[in-house]
Amino acid sequence: MADADTKRMLAKAETLIEALPYFQRYAGRTFVVKYGGHAMGDEQAARDFAEDIVLLKAVGINPVVVHGGGPQIGDMLKRLGVESSFVDGLRVTDKQTAEVAEMVLSGAINKQLVGWIANAGGKAIGISGKDGGLVTARKVERTAKDPDSNIERAIDLGFVGEPAKVDITILETASASGMIPVVAPIGAGEDGHTYNINADTMAGAVAAALGAARLFLLTDVAGVLDKQGNLLTDLTPADIAQLKDDGTISGGMIPKLETCVHAVERGCDAAVVLDGRVPHTMLLEFFTARGAGTLIRK
Repeated sequence: MADADTKRMLAKAETLIEALPYFQRYAGRTFVVKYGGHAMGDEQAARDFAEDIVLLKAVGINPVVVHGGGPQIGDMLKRLGVESSFVDGLRVTDKQTAEVAEMVLSGAINKQLVGWIANAGGKAIGISGKDGGLVTARKVERTAKDPDSNIERAIDLGFVGEPAKVDITILETASASGMIPVVAPIGAGEDGHTYNINADTMAGAVAAALGAARLFLLTDVAGVLDKQGNLLTDLTPADIAQLKDDGTISGGMIPKLETCVHAVERGCDAAVVLDGRVPHTMLLEFFTARGAGTLIRK
């Protein structure tokens, strides 16, 4: 029994030694983590995620969490009897829907995540893109071809926005004081309106503005797969363009990868698409030589 215990302890020690160069290389750098999907609805997965974030902070890395909440918004809209529709994966957001989205994202979900991190021993602060002028939003414009006339027409998505400007002051101030910022994807426009922002897009813009060492997108898939279903572990923006052209990547993966490309071309060192359903997947990707998920870099 003692031998078995010794072997387990040695294995743990070897894991720490393997992680040491990564601790040293990225001490003082920032990781931006987009959290959502399956992991958000599973209590144990949420605990695992919170522990990972607290560990990153403990070893000298500054994590910034950007969270989604589409399913929770949908549930609340149903409870309130509010109809909603989607265009290209974006929820058409009227004034009432925008108010519900802000209530769910900046309220219930944001504070729940702050609580999970506190339970894991960290100090988190919940904010939205409206706080400290973090994100100034602009209205998202979309067009679609009329199937009969083939003429492009504008589609009004309502109060759906995208980051136009990012002021990282509040994030840097919070991180420097030992806090872990947890950001809801809501922003104010220069027109005074509140806009709901796609969480992936928000995380990518924040990662680029911070010059983050990593952008992690936690998803419900293992990463980017080839046509045979094998994981593609390393991609460049040029690779992604080719995979789009030949149909290897499609659907919801396209905007995620566009977010990654945008981030790495504007100041983030690398982005990773990971399976958020796997316990401690972020640590497996970053602190081991084996890695996990798909890494995108220039």
